[in-house]
Amino acid sequence: TTPHLLRSLAVVLAGALACATGALAASEAQDRYRQEMAICNSGQSNQHASTCRREARNALAESRRNGLTDPAGNAQANQLMRCKAHEGDDRKACEMRMGAQGSTEGSVSAGGILRQSTVMVPAP
Repeated sequence: TTPHLLRSLAVVLAGALACATGALAASEAQDRYRQEMAICNSGQSNQHASTCRREARNALAESRRNGLTDPAGNAQANQLMRCKAHEGDDRKACEMRMGAQGSTEGSVSAGGILRQSTVMVPAP
């Protein structure tokens, strides 16, 4: 009966841990929602206030469905996916610009990010 008791205890502990983790995630999502709404209401976002509020509500709802992902974790994959539209040398150049090579200036809030790289091509 001892192995059965230990197995039951492990199941109970796993359930408690899952509940605690879920409660922590819900609390973090609610805190993030409050921060986003404060930004929307202060006029500091780069969106119309009603759009900003709607996006904050949608993000909270998606978070509750565990549908949000870590943007930092997907950034590189998203960058490389943009380069799939190109082929051959153009694709390689795109991947270099999206990577650490080259220079970057601008911002999303300013209207866009310009990525530039220089490739030396030997004379024929």
